Amino acid sequence: MADITIKNVVKRYRDGYPAVNDVSLEISDGEFMILVGPSGCGKSTLLRMIVGLEDITDGDLLIGGVRVNDKAPRDRNLAMVFQNYALYPHLSVFENIAFPLRLRGTEPEERITELVESAADTLELREHLGRKPAQLSGGQRQRVAMGRAIVRDADAFLFDEPLSNLDAKLRGQMRTEILRLQRKLGVTTVYVTHDQTEAMTLGDRVAVMRKGELQQVASPRELYEQPVNLFVAGFIGSPPMNFLPVAVHGDELRLPLLTVPVRPEWKDGIGDRTVLVAGVRPGHFEDAALVEPAKRDRGLTFTAGIDVTEWLGNEQYAFVPYDAPEDIARQLAELESELDGERLRTQMCVSLDPTSQVRGGEQATLWLDPTRIHLFDPRTGENLTRESGPSAHRVGRLGTP
Repeated sequence: MADITIKNVVKRYRDGYPAVNDVSLEISDGEFMILVGPSGCGKSTLLRMIVGLEDITDGDLLIGGVRVNDKAPRDRNLAMVFQNYALYPHLSVFENIAFPLRLRGTEPEERITELVESAADTLELREHLGRKPAQLSGGQRQRVAMGRAIVRDADAFLFDEPLSNLDAKLRGQMRTEILRLQRKLGVTTVYVTHDQTEAMTLGDRVAVMRKGELQQVASPRELYEQPVNLFVAGFIGSPPMNFLPVAVHGDELRLPLLTVPVRPEWKDGIGDRTVLVAGVRPGHFEDAALVEPAKRDRGLTFTAGIDVTEWLGNEQYAFVPYDAPEDIARQLAELESELDGERLRTQMCVSLDPTSQVRGGEQATLWLDPTRIHLFDPRTGENLTRESGPSAHRVGRLGTP
């Protein structure tokens, strides 16, 4: 096992486009690090630079304290699990798992058998060792690819969107298996995904990328509760955070449907700004009828018309249309280069208790804890009300997706 250090790494293609731009990241020995972001953000390119499949234009990559920029992939002692499994169709499961050991050419046959069977037992593949990949399910093929990584005794495991070809149910099962395996082996793991559910459930820490740059590196909880900017706030969380236009009037923030008093801890961040974007997660609203009286006084209640509701058994979503004040919408539109037009949509999503009697086409009284509101600078995207955490990390200009 080994730590991985990425220092000011750049990947620039011939046309000058920086697929990865000045990324620095410390991955501790035994840590499970997730690289997450939308398609084209550079996360897979960064992973391929770590394993040696992409050249580094600038910066340094260290594994176990040793600079490996010029080392061939086979000399880095890393094991990679690809999205398409990369199994040999003409070889049995046993031979697919044993392949890296035979390629090394230093292990006796008895030792190869011992290692392969041990990996097969760990992954519950013992009864499938004689079968070919075509005879296996998608989940079994992915376990074979993981078994091939395990037998190598590598310093780190690298996963490139390994579950994207599986159906939703199987993805959930495989997430659990991968996490259990990583905890058991204690191997440094770097895992690339665009699926935020995988990111939030698997990682010790998560590195969020956008346009080749790191936006924030933090624990899943910190990313959710203290996003550093609009992009992270909108990317992490399902359903996504609601973004609402805000007009600052003295000690009041005027949002669609409600007015919020300016809290003392917000004043320094707000400064002399007159227009802001408020971020509120759907789960931070509640049906006021179900809020305990002692708790109700600590929040804000307001009346809203409900467009439609979606009841999912264990949760319920209500969609609330609103009209953005014309002057505020106009000011925000002037900042379109930094504020995505999607953020100016005129409805918000509210997550309610499944027992709530709120229904579409009716008026409802909702409750909101104002301490849960995030305030963002619409020009830079910066979270003005965020409490700085020890694991936070920012690079470059902050903005929207």
